[in-house]
This record gives sequence, structure tokens and C-alpha cells, in this order.
Amino acid sequence: QVQLVESGGGLVQAGGSLRLSCVASGNVARVTGWAWHRQAPGNQRTQVAAIIGGRVTSYHDSVRGRFTISGDSAARTSYLQMNDLKSEDTGSYTCSVRIGAVWSRGQGSGGTQVTVSS
Repeated sequence: QVQLVESGGGLVQAGGSLRLSCVASGNVARVTGWAWHRQAPGNQRTQVAAIIGGRVTSYHDSVRGRFTISGDSAARTSYLQMNDLKSEDTGSYTCSVRIGAVWSRGQGSGGTQVTVSS
């Protein structure tokens, strides 16, 4: 089993920054990638960023140029640096981890809430 714990969310004014963290524990012997997701009330869960192999990254169009994802497999931690935050970035942020070639959302993760005030 994999457990993921997100942290770093909060209330911030538009234009501000936050850095989210995701720590993995449990059966995470071979982490090969990380992804971050956002879900706003009434909306579907959307992947906003992903990183594979520590180098290959992808971003949702709405965050490209403002968000940066990183992953430290040895520390079993991923970060999402969010700059120039906008009100539409508001939502619950969760992470997932890629073990070998399989993605896992982990168990018990409640995500971390980001609220951007305009």
C-alpha cells in the first residue's frame, strides 16, 4: 500500500505564491514519477502537472509558466511551486505517485486546500 500526504496549501491573495509538498510512504521502492491534481467544487479532478524520470514534465495549459513540479525519489517527496496564483487555481490539490509503470493515488490522502482571493 502507498500513503501520500500533501501539505502546504492555504489562503493567498491573487499574484501570490505557495509551495505544496507530497510525501510518499509504504510500498514506494521504485518511484518513477509524480503528478499533481486539482479539484474545485463542482468540477472534475484535473491533472495540473506531472514529472517522469525526474526530468520529463507536463503541465496543464492553465498553469504552464506559473507552476513548477519537481520530484525527489530518494526523499520520496514531490513539490509543486505555484507562482502568480489566480482565483481559478482555487481547489483541493492531491498528488499521485508512479511506482514502476503504475500510478497510485495512495490511501488516506485528503489533499491540501488552496484558496486564492482576488
